[in-house]
Amino acid sequence: MKDRKKHNVFVSWSTFFWCTLLVVFSSIIFTTLTFSPFLSFYHQEVFHPNTVLKWGSSEQKGKYDNSRPTIVVREIVMLPDQALIFLNYPPSFHFHSKHDLQCVYFNGDSSHFIEPPIKVDSNGLNGKIVRCSLHPNVYNMSLLIKSKVIVSTLDSSIHQWDPLVYEALLDRDNTTIVFVKGLNLRPERLDDPSRFQCIYGWDFTNDKFLLKSDVVSVAQEIIRCRTPTSILSGKTHTQAHDMKVSIKMEGKGIFPSIARPQYTPPKQKAHKMCVCTMLRNQARFMKEWVMYHTRIGVQRWFIYDNNSEDNIDIVIESLQGSGYNITRHLWPWVKTQEAGFSHCALRASATCEWVGFIDVDEFFNVKMKGNLHNVIMEYARAGSNVGEIRTPCYSFGPSGLKEVPREGMMVGYTCRLAARERHKSIVKPEALNQTLINVVHHFHLASPFVTVNVDNGVMMINHYKYQVWEVFKEKFYRRVATYVADWQQEHNVGSKDRVPGLGTKAVEPEDWSKRFCEVRDMRLRNWVLRNFRNRKTHLLPWQPEFENPIRRRRKMRKDKGHL
Repeated sequence: MKDRKKHNVFVSWSTFFWCTLLVVFSSIIFTTLTFSPFLSFYHQEVFHPNTVLKWGSSEQKGKYDNSRPTIVVREIVMLPDQALIFLNYPPSFHFHSKHDLQCVYFNGDSSHFIEPPIKVDSNGLNGKIVRCSLHPNVYNMSLLIKSKVIVSTLDSSIHQWDPLVYEALLDRDNTTIVFVKGLNLRPERLDDPSRFQCIYGWDFTNDKFLLKSDVVSVAQEIIRCRTPTSILSGKTHTQAHDMKVSIKMEGKGIFPSIARPQYTPPKQKAHKMCVCTMLRNQARFMKEWVMYHTRIGVQRWFIYDNNSEDNIDIVIESLQGSGYNITRHLWPWVKTQEAGFSHCALRASATCEWVGFIDVDEFFNVKMKGNLHNVIMEYARAGSNVGEIRTPCYSFGPSGLKEVPREGMMVGYTCRLAARERHKSIVKPEALNQTLINVVHHFHLASPFVTVNVDNGVMMINHYKYQVWEVFKEKFYRRVATYVADWQQEHNVGSKDRVPGLGTKAVEPEDWSKRFCEVRDMRLRNWVLRNFRNRKTHLLPWQPEFENPIRRRRKMRKDKGHL
C-alpha cells in the first residue's frame, strides 16, 4: 500500500492570509501545510451537501508512515456552537493537552484573536478531538501548537453538522449501523429502504473505487446496511484510518461522512444489569447516582458525554479508581439522544443481559424485597418473551429548598407530584427491533418479544426533575433529544416536555421552591440514610467532606509509621 504523498511548503503569515482569501472566494475548502506549527481549516458560510473533499485515493487509503510520526488533521465538523477538530496521533507522538494548544480566529478585517480550546479529548483510536468555540464574523480558524515541535499535516475535510454521516458500527448479524444527521425523518416512522444505498470507500468523489450495498432498514437517524464481504473479512482489525461509510439518498446524492465502521467482538454476558446515559455538565451529581445504583444491582456503566465542560472525566476516573465499572464515551453530536441510546444498546449487547436507560437525575426506587435483579427475575422469568420492563416515573420538586442540598438529591428532595409522568425502560438488547427505533423512554421490540409494566408498588423512578433553580435553569441551554424542542424555542409550548406556565425564558418564578409539591415521599430518603450514612460523621459517601476524616486517619497512620 503506497504512502500518501506529502508536499513541503513553508508559509508566512501574510502569504497564509492572502491564500486563505483566494481559497474562500473560489469556494474551495482545501489546504495542506507541511512542517508548520499551524493546523488550518476554513469555515464557509455556504455549504453544498454533495461536495465531499478527497480524503485518500484507492491506493493511498489514508495510511500514514509510522516511521515518521505526524499529527494529522483528519476532519473538522462545525457544530452550531463549536468546532470539532479530529486529529490522528501516532502512538509514539507527544500528546498535546489543552494547555499546549490555542484556537486562532481570523476576522474579515484581517485581524485575529486567540482563545484556549474548550477541551481536548481522546477518542480511543490514537485520535484526539479538539473543541473550539465559534464566534460571529469569523471567516477562518486555525489551531496553533504552542510547543516548538514541528508537525506535519495531511489533507483534511471540513463539514457542516447537517447533513453528515457521523458514526458507524458493525453489528453481529453482519450489517453496518450508520448514524446520519440530515435525513429529517419523522420519529418512530419507517422509511422506504429502496430510496437509499450504502457507500464504502476512501474517496466518495471517485465512483470507480466505491463499494455499494443495499439498505435493510431506515428510521429516524439510523440506517442499517448489508456489509460487503470484503469489509467483514477485515472487521477484526482497527478501522480508524481505513475505509469510511456514507449513504446515498434519492434526490440528495452522497452525504458527507466522517464515519469509519467499528466492530465490537461478542463476549460472554458478564453483567446482569447495566445502565446507559447521556449527559452534559452533570459531574457534581455523578458519584451519588453511580454509588446508589451500584448498591441496588447495577454492574456496568456506559456514560455518553455530550460536550461537558465540568471535568466529568476526572470524576469518572476517580470512580474507576474506586472499583466502579464505568466508562466514558465521547458523543459530541448535537441533539442526538435517541441515536446515542441506540449506539449504546449495540455496545452494551456484547456484555450485558439487561440495560437500563435513565438520566443522572433519575433513580430506581425498589420497593420489593431485594434489588434490581429481583425485579427483573419477577417480571422476566426464564423462558418468557419479555424484552422490555417499563418503570413509572414520579417527578420531584424543589421541596422548599433554594440551594443545592448538601446531602444529595435523594435526601434533599422529598416532595413530588401525585401523578406519574411517563416511564423509563430496562431492555434486553437482543429483543430490539432491527431499526433500533427509540423515543428515549422506550424502544421498539422485535417479534415475539413483549413489554411489561412494573407496578409502582414494586418499583418506581424518583425523577428529580424540578430541582432548585440554580440546577433547573441549565435545562434552558440545550435539550439532547432529537425530537424535543429546546426550552428557549417557541415550539410545542404546551408540550409535557415543558414546565406548565414557565415560558421560554430562564427567569426564576418567585414561588419556584414551593412548586410541584403534592405528596411528601420520604421512603428513598430514609433508606439512603439507613444504608449509606456514616455513623460517626453522619456524612454520605458522595459528599465532598466524606473523604476528609479518611485522609486524616491515613495521614496519622503514615506519620506514626515514620516515628
